[in-house]
Parts: sequence; structure tokens; C-alpha cells
Amino acid sequence: MLTKVRGWQPFDGESLLDDVGAILDDVVPAEEALDDYALRLRGHLMQLVAIAIAAEAGQRDAEAEQLIEHARRLRTEAMPGEHLQAVGHLRRMAWSVNELHERLGAIKCLREAA
Repeated sequence: MLTKVRGWQPFDGESLLDDVGAILDDVVPAEEALDDYALRLRGHLMQLVAIAIAAEAGQRDAEAEQLIEHARRLRTEAMPGEHLQAVGHLRRMAWSVNELHERLGAIKCLREAA
């Protein structure tokens, strides 16, 4: 339990939106930055899914349940080795982060997104 408490990171909606914006921007991220973005986006997905589960969002809202399942699938997918395919994968992850974030705000599971 102590390990989990020490590893806990508070929800940072600003950082989430910065990462989503950087990936969904018209400018393709540099290849050397892709692994860092992948790590951060996976972290955002994990945190949003944890929030959704704690708030029982999937039981209350069918769209939230679909977004949770999609986020879980994306989070476990391996990053493609080719640069443009990797960017495509990151964009799918960023889109999923954004959609789940907005949905959780709409159903009042997050104050920041509301």
C-alpha cells in the first residue's frame, strides 16, 4: 500500500491537454520525442481509466464504458518502429485520452473537464 501511495501522481489536466495538443498538432513530433510522448499518454490513459473505474463511470454511461475499453486496448499496444506509423499510433492514443477526458467531465467524474 505504501508503494502505491508513494507512486501516486495527482491528476494534471493541464499536462494532459498539453500532451494531447502536441500530438494532434499539424506538426509531426520529432522521432526522438515519440517514446516520451508514448509513456506520458499511456500514463494519462491509465490515470483516466482508474478515475473512471473508481467513479463507476462504465456502469453509469455506455459511451464511457466503450471509451474505457478502447483506452485499455490502446494502452497495451506496442509502439510501431516506423516513424509515421508510430505518430499514427500516438495520435490514436491522444484522441482516446481527449475523448475519455471530455466524457468523464461531461458525466461529472472530473471537475477540470466540466
